[in-house]
Amino acid sequence: MPTTPISPTAARPLLGTSLLQDGWITQEQLDLAVRETKRKGVMLGQTLIGLGFITEKVLAHYLAEGTQTDLVDLSKIFIPSEILNLVPYDIATQFQVLPLGKQGNVLNLAMADPLNIVAVDTIESRIGLNVHTHTAPAQELIEAIERHYAHRESIKQLLDELMAKGISDLGEDGSRVAPMIRLCNQLITAAIQSRVTDIHIEPDEYYLRVRMRIDGILTQEILIPKPLQAPITARFKLMANLDLTEKRTPQDGRIPFTLGIRRIDLRVSTLPTNFGESLVLRILDKGALKLEFQALGFTSNDQTRIQSLIQRPHGIILVTGPTGSGKTTTLYTALRHVDAKEKSVFTLEDPIEYQMPLIRQTQVHPDIGMTFAAGLRALLRQDPDVILVGEIRDQETADLAMRAALTGHLVFSTLHTNDALGAIPRLIDMGVEAFLLASALTAIIGQRLVRCICPECKIERTDASTVLTDLRVELPEGVLPTLWTGKGCHACGQTGYKGRAGIYEIIQITDELHGPIVHGPDMAGIRAIIRRDRMPTMFDDGLMKALQGITTLEEVLRVTGG
Repeated sequence: MPTTPISPTAARPLLGTSLLQDGWITQEQLDLAVRETKRKGVMLGQTLIGLGFITEKVLAHYLAEGTQTDLVDLSKIFIPSEILNLVPYDIATQFQVLPLGKQGNVLNLAMADPLNIVAVDTIESRIGLNVHTHTAPAQELIEAIERHYAHRESIKQLLDELMAKGISDLGEDGSRVAPMIRLCNQLITAAIQSRVTDIHIEPDEYYLRVRMRIDGILTQEILIPKPLQAPITARFKLMANLDLTEKRTPQDGRIPFTLGIRRIDLRVSTLPTNFGESLVLRILDKGALKLEFQALGFTSNDQTRIQSLIQRPHGIILVTGPTGSGKTTTLYTALRHVDAKEKSVFTLEDPIEYQMPLIRQTQVHPDIGMTFAAGLRALLRQDPDVILVGEIRDQETADLAMRAALTGHLVFSTLHTNDALGAIPRLIDMGVEAFLLASALTAIIGQRLVRCICPECKIERTDASTVLTDLRVELPEGVLPTLWTGKGCHACGQTGYKGRAGIYEIIQITDELHGPIVHGPDMAGIRAIIRRDRMPTMFDDGLMKALQGITTLEEVLRVTGG
């Protein structure tokens, strides 16, 4: 049953009295509204709104106050599909309710009228959960229902339509029919609206699974009937200009997509599996890209260090981390702070993820011999000042990048290593001469992405001192042992997290580090110098962000290995 402590008969008279006492309406207006309410058999609040005496927001505020329920801001709420699926669209629209989240056997439900016992009883009996009511303005609730259910309901309807029309029997030919086109477009739209970074379309033995990555975590979204696998796969391949007949080798492509006034690119990758082709669509939303070091999570001290490094006339700056750790965004941010009006700036990328003004960007094509090494060799004849090489993958590219850095060019590139220092032995293992590396290397930036604590449900932990002591964490002088967490709310889909930020370590290659790099490399000696010079590690940076309430200690330990 709902946790509403006030009965309908007790609350309605109080509404008019409260509005009158607070000066929202006059006695004459209240008397008129009461008469109209009795004549039409509707609620007093709706009568007051209909007469223009109050707004829906005012009514929602007093209903929440009178029923001792929370007033929710639906514009800040993210609702996972598994929560929406608990309350069918027809029930949501019939009773003007929106499921917000689930905790145990209790469903949090936003309602325009939290005193609607019929609605609560119907939903409780339908879904087998207890309901905890919240209040929201009616029009905002209607708009939120349409916004959240629109793509999911239409996807279900489109799937039913496709199966009913026998389009699955057409195989790949079904990729060109109107419902299939709408379905694939709707999947992309739903992902963009839900802050998704990657759409995974995964074939299984009995169905096609669609999963979405939000804030670095994969969530299951939709199970699609197996017969629709071929036309859906073909449709996305067609949109990305890929070869429909080639199913045995991986392919890469790009889908330009427009949502309202936003222009969004999707990078498409296919991979053959035992149950068919697996597709991953990486969403590249330039409008959501924040190319500022502060927005990425760099401390003011690190921002100063990076700005100084970028102004150097030559050398190589490497950014390291696993796939999806934000390396490309960091490189683009660095390029944004290079004066491209006075310098000649080139990039070699695979693929070009975002278009940047005043910068000449080149896509590599290894299948026709346009590798990073070949492109870099040609690029050096274009009189560049600053060069971005998307990734160092082999000795030839590494050697060319190092020599470019030693001949008056500022070079940026990336490597896949677990931490910043891992770049040194990795490059030497590739075949780069140690003396060449020591001379060319200016700095290495290691990074990871951590989920941010949801600001709407952030609370201070009571066990911070115990946790930090158990982990033997030494706090900087003057820093209090304070940790935070997100208890889970409607805005974050009950996860406690919303958005992501980077944690970083910046290793500047000083003259003193040249010797240990050349002789060995002596990694123990390098680490000793770094500790002595108090260069913060990724864990150190993450710990400070946890103490500041940006992320949780668990997130820092998860991505750094603690």
